[in-house]
Amino acid sequence: MNGKNRKDIAAGLEVDIVLKQDQRTGKRTRGIIKDLLTNSGTHPHGIKVRLTDGQVGRVQEIYPKR
Repeated sequence: MNGKNRKDIAAGLEVDIVLKQDQRTGKRTRGIIKDLLTNSGTHPHGIKVRLTDGQVGRVQEIYPKR
């Protein structure tokens, strides 16, 4: 599932994000969502989130709960 719709994203989900410094390469970082930072319902580049380890980036993929 992609990360362009805010309604699909919630704290506690495991996701892949792209950090600001990795936008050119597309390198992904995996983590657990702590906070949602984008207020709008959708965003073409992915909803911006903060992970539990403090990293901030845009969601590229959402993994289902196990």
